[in-house]
Amino acid sequence: QVQLVESGGGLVHPGGSLRLSCTASASEVNLEYQNIGWFRQGPGKEREGVSCIRDRVSTTYYGRTVKGRFTMSRDNAKNTVYLQMNSLKPEDTAVYYCMIVVLCREDFAAYAPFGSWGQGAQVTVSS
Repeated sequence: QVQLVESGGGLVHPGGSLRLSCTASASEVNLEYQNIGWFRQGPGKEREGVSCIRDRVSTTYYGRTVKGRFTMSRDNAKNTVYLQMNSLKPEDTAVYYCMIVVLCREDFAAYAPFGSWGQGAQVTVSS
């Protein structure tokens, strides 16, 4: 079963930045041809969709709470998808997961993603 691997989490002060990376555990999975979504689950909260990027054309969608602060991008040579997070807030504290998703649009999180959930990357925003 396909599983993506997240990395780059950490502890950051409010207003700081982090960049998360998402790679495939299996080399034969080419992320360039997949819609990729980032999800997060904060303490005591339900998992929510954060953003997504479409396959090949790389158009993106961002949730209301992160739009203007977070940016998704791809490095196809490294088979890696990134989530650049700027102007971080305490409410961004969560475990972040990347998954292959059915589609990339406003309701992408309503559809079950492909594969199994990985360990995620812990992001903690605190002073």
